[in-house]
Parts: sequence; C-alpha cells; structure tokens
Amino acid sequence: MRIRTRWPWITALVSVALFANPVGIDVIHSAFFSGEALSRGIWAPIALAGFAICTLLMLLEAVMRAMIWRRSVRSPTV
Repeated sequence: MRIRTRWPWITALVSVALFANPVGIDVIHSAFFSGEALSRGIWAPIALAGFAICTLLMLLEAVMRAMIWRRSVRSPTV
C-alpha cells in the first residue's frame, strides 16, 4: 500500500458528504438554529455525537496513515 499523504482525506470526504447533504443540513439546523427548545434538545445530542464519531474516525485514520507511512519510509525499497 502506498501512502502519499498522512492527511485523513477519506474520512474527511465522508464526513463532509454526511453533513453537507440536505438531510445533514436539516439535522444541523434543527440541532442548533431551531426556534423550538424541544427540537434543539432532541437533535443537539445526536448531531454532537455524529460530530464526535466523525472526529474520532478522522483521528484513527490519521494515526493509521502515520503508522503505515513511517513503516514505508523505514523499509528499504526493493
């Protein structure tokens, strides 16, 4: 496997696709910008959990890419 960058671009693109589609935008609006307290109370923990999960997955991908990249730099090319 050849790693060209250590940036977690796969998870970042999936996260953007998850939150930038019409349903994701509606969830974000309902969670943080709604005029109803009940809607904010229901959707805010769901949206924050989604943000936290995406952040953890991006961190995991960055760590894995760094490990693979370091291993490929140390190994001699054949």
